[in-house]
Amino acid sequence: MAQLEVEIVAADHFVWSGAAKMVKGRTSDGEIGILPGHAPLLAILAEGELAIEPVDGARISVTVDGGFFSVDSDRVVIVADNAQLEDSAGSANAGIR
Repeated sequence: MAQLEVEIVAADHFVWSGAAKMVKGRTSDGEIGILPGHAPLLAILAEGELAIEPVDGARISVTVDGGFFSVDSDRVVIVADNAQLEDSAGSANAGIR
């Protein structure tokens, strides 16, 4: 099964990394969903929520204050000005450092 390798970092700390089936977020041009096989992309990240559907575990939500969103060869890198992993019951913490 194809999957995405996702890495999310804030300006001053690591947020999350791991394998995912989908990443959804807001860019300056609107909402975007990334699935495996997506075309390369570089976009400005808008303030709001990132939703990550990991390969294993519950959905992960990250609140961001802006930054940028990069997709290339099933690798998604999100660099946010500020990012906060939302604490949800049963969230998968395996990718959190």
